[in-house]
Parts: sequence; structure tokens; C-alpha cells
Amino acid sequence: MAKVHKSKSSKRDLYAGFADATEATEEDADLPKDEAGRRKIKRQYQELLGIRIEKLKGRILNRERINKTIEGIYFICARCTKVCHSLDEGLQEDPNNQNNTCAKCAKTRTVAA
Repeated sequence: MAKVHKSKSSKRDLYAGFADATEATEEDADLPKDEAGRRKIKRQYQELLGIRIEKLKGRILNRERINKTIEGIYFICARCTKVCHSLDEGLQEDPNNQNNTCAKCAKTRTVAA
């Protein structure tokens, strides 16, 4: 039986996404380590959820304990449909967990009312 040689391009395809990751880290290099980490996680949520972001808008995705007193919350803003973190964008929490908004959107809503 003859050996089949793989082309070298298949090896390059394995690391194709790696270049995108390095570009993102260079972009976040001037930020503190924890904030850069939160941005990376937000990007991962956006890629993972994709089109389902519209269906999940306003919902809390994850709660994390930063230390004994501070809790960080990843959520999708109900108005701007962006993945947000409570420490970066702020959180206007809805008791029913259906209409959570970031501080910027909550502020524009109160000004308009």
C-alpha cells in the first residue's frame, strides 16, 4: 500500500486561529491584566453564542467571585445586545432576569423617560 503524504498547508491550517489570538492580545496589551482577561472572555462568549445572542439578550450568562466581597457578572444587555461585564460596563439588574441592561443603556432610558 502506498503512503499518502499530507501537504504542508494542513499544518498551517491547524494554527490559523492562533494569529487572530495574538492580534487580540496585542490590542489589549495596554490594559490591566484582569480587564484584558474580561475582554477576551467577552469575545469568546460572542463567538460561542453567535446568532443566539438575540435570543438570550437581557440574560445573565455567568457570575464569578472576584474576591470575598466583589462579584463579577457576565450578561447580554437587553438594549444593545452586547456581551457585558458588571465591572466594566455596569449592570442594571432585573429581578426577573429577563431585562438586564448595561449602565450606559439604562442611563439613556432614564433620560428619555
